[in-house]
Amino acid sequence: MARRTLAGIAALAAASAVMTPTVAEASPPGSKDVTAVLFEWNFASVARECTTTLGPAGYGYVQVSPPAEHIQGSQWWTSYQPVSYRIAGRLGDRAAFKSMVDTCHAAGVKVVADTVINHMSAGSGTGTGGSSYSKYNYPGLYSSYDFDNCTSQITNYGDRWNVQNCELVGLADLDTGEDYVRGAIAGYMNDLLSLGVDGFRIDAAKHIPAADLANIKSRLTNPSAYWKQEVIHGAGEAVQPTEYTGTGDVQEFRYAYDLKRVFTNENLAYLKNYGEGWGYLNSGSAGVFVDNHDTERNGSTLSYKDNATYTLANVFMLAWPYGAPDINSGYEFTDHDAGPPNGGRVDACWQSGWKCQHNWPEIKSMVGFRNATRGQAVTNWWDNGGDAIAFGRGNKGFVAINHESGSLTRTYQTSLQAGTYCDVQSNKQVTVDGSGRLTATLGSNTALAVYAGKSGC
Repeated sequence: MARRTLAGIAALAAASAVMTPTVAEASPPGSKDVTAVLFEWNFASVARECTTTLGPAGYGYVQVSPPAEHIQGSQWWTSYQPVSYRIAGRLGDRAAFKSMVDTCHAAGVKVVADTVINHMSAGSGTGTGGSSYSKYNYPGLYSSYDFDNCTSQITNYGDRWNVQNCELVGLADLDTGEDYVRGAIAGYMNDLLSLGVDGFRIDAAKHIPAADLANIKSRLTNPSAYWKQEVIHGAGEAVQPTEYTGTGDVQEFRYAYDLKRVFTNENLAYLKNYGEGWGYLNSGSAGVFVDNHDTERNGSTLSYKDNATYTLANVFMLAWPYGAPDINSGYEFTDHDAGPPNGGRVDACWQSGWKCQHNWPEIKSMVGFRNATRGQAVTNWWDNGGDAIAFGRGNKGFVAINHESGSLTRTYQTSLQAGTYCDVQSNKQVTVDGSGRLTATLGSNTALAVYAGKSGC
C-alpha cells in the first residue's frame, strides 16, 4: 500500500510472478506472462472480459481486486479494509467469484487475487456481507490479542520495527508473528485456492516481515502458488525489496517511476540497458508496470491522462525483456477517492468512465508480440540520441518507437527473416528484405511492431 495518504489504502497492482518451491520467477508457468489488472471490476464483468478479450489477446493472467468482505462505502479504498475473510465484497459473492475463475480458466486465463493480509479495518460498523466489527475485534476471526501492540500510525520508515509493527494509515495491524494469525491468513488463502485461484498479490508486504510471509506461504495447500509482493523501494529505508525475493516476486516501483521521468523529461535513448543495468531487482524477481491505481492518482507515474506518452510507455514495457508486465485497467477519475462506476459493473469498454487500457489496440496488440518473442535477447538496438529508438527481439520481433515531435523515416536493420509482416501498431503490412532491412515512416508519438508468425493484418 502507498503509505502516506488515505488513497494509499490500496493494493498496488503489480506484474506477474511465480515461485517454485525453491526459486522465484517473474513469469507465470507457460508462455504468457502479461497480467491485466481489472481494477474494481466486478466478478461477472471480469468473467466476460476473459472470454471476449483477455483470452483471445493472449493475456496470461487477470488480477482481481480483493474479494474479502470489507467496510461499507463507495470509495475504492474500502475494498482494502477487510472485516472478515468471507467472499462478500462489493464486486460479488462466493458464487460469482467461483463462476469468474472457472470462466477465465476456460478462456485460458489464470486468476490472481489481490490479498489484504497485513491489516484489517479502521472504525466499526457492519461490513458489506453483514458482519459486525470494530477495530481490533472481528467476531469469529480476530480479537485484540491478534494485533500488534503498537496502536499508533507508522511514522518512521527508517525504523524497521515501526514499519512492521505500527499501523499503516490507522488500520488495525495484524500480528503476523502469531501462530493463530498465520493460520487464519493461510486459511483464507487456501479457501481461495480451493475455488481455483492461481496466485496472490500480497498487499502491503513491506509491512510484514519476510519470515512471516514465508511461514504463511508454507501453510498453503499449494505452497508454490503464484506469489507477488508489494514492497515499495525507498532509498535509505529500513525495509528493502530484496528481502522478499526468496519468498516470491516483488513489484519494482523504480521501473515505473523512471519510465515517467525518461518519457517526459529525458531521452528514450537512455533505455538501452533498462532494468538490471539501472540497479533494479533481477529480472526473474521483478514485476513491472507503467502505472497502477494508486500511482496514477498520486502522480508518481504516468497515467491514462498522459495520452500518447502513456501508450508508448506501455508499448515499450511489453516489448522489452525485463520482469513480467502488468497492464493497469481502471476508470476515469477527478476525485481520487471515487469508487468504480456502476459499483464495478462494466457494461462496455470506454463507456461510463471505464478506460479499459488492456483493450487499447496499441497495448493489446503487444501482448501477442511479447508472447511470440519470449526468451529472445535484445538485438539491433538503434537510437537517435533523443526520443526515437528501435530494437529487435532475436529473430522473432522488431519494434520502433518515435516519441519525437515530428515524423521519422528511416531504414532499420533487423534480424528478421525476409518476408511480409503485419505492423500491429498501424495494422498495415511492412516488408523485410533479404538483408533484414525494414523501411518505415513513423509519425510523431507512434510506434511500429512486427513479429514472426504475424504476417497478415
